[in-house]
Amino acid sequence: MLAVRADGVYVDCTFGRGGHSRAILERLGPAGRLIALDRDPQAVEAAHAIADTRFHIVHAPFSELARVLDAHFPSTGVAQVQGVLADLGVSSPQLEDAARGFSFRADGPLDMRMDPTRGVSAADWLATATEQQMREAIGGYGEERFAKQVAKAIVDARAREPLRRTEQLAAVVAAAVRTREAGQNPATRTFQALRILVNRELEEIALMLPQATARLAPGGRLVVIAFHSLEDRLVKRFLRACAADSLPADLPIRARDLPQPPLRILGKALRASAAEIAANPRARSATLRAAERSGAALDQAVLKRAFSEHGPDAWRS
Repeated sequence: MLAVRADGVYVDCTFGRGGHSRAILERLGPAGRLIALDRDPQAVEAAHAIADTRFHIVHAPFSELARVLDAHFPSTGVAQVQGVLADLGVSSPQLEDAARGFSFRADGPLDMRMDPTRGVSAADWLATATEQQMREAIGGYGEERFAKQVAKAIVDARAREPLRRTEQLAAVVAAAVRTREAGQNPATRTFQALRILVNRELEEIALMLPQATARLAPGGRLVVIAFHSLEDRLVKRFLRACAADSLPADLPIRARDLPQPPLRILGKALRASAAEIAANPRARSATLRAAERSGAALDQAVLKRAFSEHGPDAWRS
């Protein structure tokens, strides 16, 4: 879906451990370029193993995409790119490293920050948040139907001792969740909620999408892979808003005379095949959406449509 051109300039918003970046580099010619971002210092360190003059790695969240392109490449210029790829959410190395605190499968510090050098850890947030704030976060970001019970259990538990370890939190949640989904740990939704909150993941996506779209050259591709409904819903609504014309449906005007929207959605959402899921079980929840840039401007009216559900002024920020 990225349709890599040999001489194109591409952005990998989430380097991780470089699987997508290496695949893009294989398709680029000598004149092509790849700019990768990652907010995780460990991912940036891993990227230094790629010894390729066409490749550049920057330690930054993808919400700073425009700033990165302007600040890091002022001499060569990256006003427009031919493709942007964003593989959202937590990476496998982050999940598998108990010291990062993303998973309840092994005990570790309750951190959950994708960039441990910035922001507040999950443990620090839980130590100061009110019961209502926890309830809203766990219910909203985790879509946990027992958010009220979980929030109360956390407040009661922290009154006895600080919650600093993943094993502690998982045990508190397990005792509060009355019924369990088949094959799922009862702490799954609470851990997801805290991870999203601590890393401001939905805000990051909402900031990245307009920047990526604005920097695409005509014919350039935006490809996004989401792993849960909150991410995917945000991406889907943004793409639909940018692919819709703004004229009333009953306006008597010929189709060829309609104003061109800034994006054209490329087919239906793609999901992993049974064979891919068998080889990589974590792909089972992945949803890929792609769109192609036109020459139309990404104006305020488009952004208002894209972010209308978040409040009348959400598009401004």
